[in-house]
Amino acid sequence: MSTALPGASLPVLADLVPARVFRGARVRDAALVVGAAGFVGLAAQVSVAVPGSPVPVTGQTFAVLLAGTALGAWRGLAAMALYLAAGAAGMPWFAEGTSGTGMPTLGYVLGFVLAAPLAGALARRGADRGPLRTAGIMLLGNAVIYAVGLAYLAHDLGIGLDKAYEIGMKNYLLGDALKIALAMGLLPAAWKLAGRRG
Repeated sequence: MSTALPGASLPVLADLVPARVFRGARVRDAALVVGAAGFVGLAAQVSVAVPGSPVPVTGQTFAVLLAGTALGAWRGLAAMALYLAAGAAGMPWFAEGTSGTGMPTLGYVLGFVLAAPLAGALARRGADRGPLRTAGIMLLGNAVIYAVGLAYLAHDLGIGLDKAYEIGMKNYLLGDALKIALAMGLLPAAWKLAGRRG
């Protein structure tokens, strides 16, 4: 197990899926991209409305960062671009079974498209192999999602960033901390399991 970070190009979890199972690497990669988009769409349906906010609590951000980390940068980008494009075109797999582009929470989905490849790029450098580095991936990914999501929310609702923070981030930080703690155990454990099987 490597501790590399700086410029290393290490395998990500998706690289461990044998291409021969899918009759080639391209088919495997396409299946992983579609599967990851579906995983995020499914996680979006785990949704709890928050009084006074258009932003529900969902499993999306966890799923996005997990998928990005497991897939690597370009597959993570492709998966989230597919998720965004299909949802914008009418696939009802955004939070609470919504679709389209006319919602104040669209900025969070746009943030997914940036956060997943960031998580994947960090995973290529081994940042998902230990708990603390995994926490770093999750923190950075969440920061990107919130930066885009809050800016869009403020613009769409015609409010200041301080108010956007109040209704679109403040009440979600505890849940984010729990998701980060879960990822800190899950991703390094997946690598340990992969090491034993390999």
